[in-house]
Amino acid sequence: MGEFELIRRYFAAAACARAGGEMLLGIGDDCALLSLPAAEQLVVSTDTLVAGVHFPEPCDGFLLGQRALAVSVSDLAAMGATPIAFTLALTLPAAEPAWLEAFARGLDVMAAACSIRLAGGDTTRGPLSLTLTVLGRVPAGQALTRAGARPGDLLCVGGTLGEAAGALPLVLGQAQAPETTALELLARYWSPQPQLALGQALRGRASAVLDISDGLLADCGHIAEASGVALLVERDAVPLCAALVEWLGPARALECALAGGDDYRLAFTLPPADLAPLREALWPITVIGRVEAGSGVHVLDACGQRLAVARRGYNHFASD
Repeated sequence: MGEFELIRRYFAAAACARAGGEMLLGIGDDCALLSLPAAEQLVVSTDTLVAGVHFPEPCDGFLLGQRALAVSVSDLAAMGATPIAFTLALTLPAAEPAWLEAFARGLDVMAAACSIRLAGGDTTRGPLSLTLTVLGRVPAGQALTRAGARPGDLLCVGGTLGEAAGALPLVLGQAQAPETTALELLARYWSPQPQLALGQALRGRASAVLDISDGLLADCGHIAEASGVALLVERDAVPLCAALVEWLGPARALECALAGGDDYRLAFTLPPADLAPLREALWPITVIGRVEAGSGVHVLDACGQRLAVARRGYNHFASD
């Protein structure tokens, strides 16, 4: 199967590749054409996923298609953006029809869930890897960033943490869990749901936002650095999944939540006055700490004392 036949069969024919909305012209020309409403700004993010680093190999194509797009769209959620389109650069060791059909189907399912369209990309031969660029739009001046946290703000997250990190040994075949627990944790790993609606609800309210990919403490460190403040995380306030706690125990579940990564929940700082309106609107918000003058991210015990935490998150280029 040639490159162009592969594109036509598995990607150009997908429902998510049809022109519509802001995508005026998609796959089939040298470039896609997108329109942007007046008074809106373009939001762009790129993610690369590599076999053996971001996902195991061999890997189920359908699950990988879902996950690859979800983790990329999560960056749009962190900016408060509305998705428009994405591109996919796919490197494959071989063109296997069954795997490609499953991958394209998973991609299409997640694209429908996120209301985003496939605008184009590239295919080439080599070790399995995917590079996705997502594009969104946000009203001018309303994009959420990491740089606005101020002393007195609350530190919040948009749901329970740690499930995906807890699922990793299951994904790698290194552990087994009760069936219902395994299904719940694996769903959070393979099909994270970008918190797009929550991100949009935080526009004009949250002072700093990001999505948790490398671990709560590591990612909150980016807010602390960009904003020039200290973030204090209350250990006992971190929301944990009951199934994860029952399976791994409280201490290990907490470690997954603090440093495991792959949650793709939003972490954000919020002026106290803005908490009640968001909770009244039933957004899944948990206050896990506060912002103070200073620097870094610190974990507090039940008595308010700082705890030493050895593991804080994932770093691709950390020294062994």
